[in-house]
This record gives sequence, C-alpha cells and structure tokens, in this order.
Amino acid sequence: MRILVVSDIHANWSALSAIDEPHDICLCLGDLVDYGPDPAECVRWAMNHAHYSIRGNHDHGVAQGIAVSGDLGYRYLTRVSRPLMWDALDSEERRYLLQMPLTQRITVDGLRIFMVHATPRDPLDEYLRKDPVTWAKRVHNIEADIVCVGHSHMQFNLAVDGMVILNPGSVGQPRDGDPRAAYAVIDDNKIELKRVPYPVEQTIARVEASPLPDRAKQMIRHSLRSGRLPEAPAIIEDVE
Repeated sequence: MRILVVSDIHANWSALSAIDEPHDICLCLGDLVDYGPDPAECVRWAMNHAHYSIRGNHDHGVAQGIAVSGDLGYRYLTRVSRPLMWDALDSEERRYLLQMPLTQRITVDGLRIFMVHATPRDPLDEYLRKDPVTWAKRVHNIEADIVCVGHSHMQFNLAVDGMVILNPGSVGQPRDGDPRAAYAVIDDNKIELKRVPYPVEQTIARVEASPLPDRAKQMIRHSLRSGRLPEAPAIIEDVE
C-alpha cells in the first residue's frame, strides 16, 4: 500500500498540482488555506482526493472567522491574507474545513498511523522541529508506528522510542531554504521524503494580481523563490 502524505499547502495550487505521485491512499495534515492565492482549488482538491484529512491552525482560523493581529512575519501575512480566504471559499468549502478532526488514528495494512497537525499535546499550535527529546515526551502515550505531523514546514523523519515522527514538509510554502514542494511517501513501511519543482512564477503572478498589500506581495515573492521569509531569522517562531 502506497501512502501519499501532504501538509501545509497554503492555497498554493501550482505547487499542489505539481505532485504527480502514484499512491493508493492520501493523507492531508492540514493548513490548506492562508497566504496563497488559490484556497478554493486546494480545499476542493482535499475534499475530492484526500482519504483522511485533519485540521490545521489556519484551516481552523478561516473556518471560524478568526481575525489575526500583528505586523511581523507570518502573522502579518495571515492577517492580510485571511479576509481573502473568507471571500474565496463557499459555504461547502468552509464547512469542510470546520468538520475536519483535530487528530485521526488509522490502520493501513497493519501499520498504525496517528495524524496531528502540530503535536498531540497541542494539535493546532505547538511548534516543534526535529527534537527527539521533546518529541519523546509528546508521543510517550501514543500507540502508533508512525506519527504524521506538519505545522513547522520542516521536512524530517525521526525515530523516537520505537515509532517514527514523520513531517512531510510544506507543499506550498517551505521554510527550510528549498522552495520546491515537499511531501512524503510511505510504501511497505519505507518512508521517502520527496521534493518536486513547480512553476513558482505562476503562483507569484496570481499573488501579484491579488488585492494583497505591496509589502505582503514582496514577502510572499521572496518566500516562494527562496523557501524563507526576509525576516525569517528574527521571527522564525512566529508561525501563525
């Protein structure tokens, strides 16, 4: 059984549609919306294609109509892009975001998988990178072979206490300096971390045509081309 794992798409349809990976099951770890220009296309893709989906913090914020304050980094981009998400999504698409569970447990061919966007302790917001000590504390009572997580936009495969913590990275907005769309494949208990180039300039053109402020457009251009925000060293923990 070949399992495709995607996360943190962030309304970047050009990146999502570039993933042409044979698979039997697709897992989506959340954050379909905010930042990018094509939320409806990405939500519809998940509705029609993802066999199991969980809610990310951005999905939750858009579905619940939560406004964000702040003028730095990703929090600023969330604040200025979120109203565009509300305008772009219809009621069915919003309802899909709202009904996605915070976590899911599934078993595929005997492989036990636990899905959560951030961490089991805080499914929506806790920001944790490739830290084996802290991850061991977060998953000590989780009965699973693989714990699939997103949120940090950092791709990794980490062995912890007899299980694997898998972060497929971000499809639509990588933050590790590699702008290619990131995802993972689980195939017969083997995990592959994968990247694929996509037409970044198509997404940028869509951003440029949007009503976003010029500052936001400049930040998104830089992020999509470089895999980082200009302010990233100073605000790397600001992942709202």
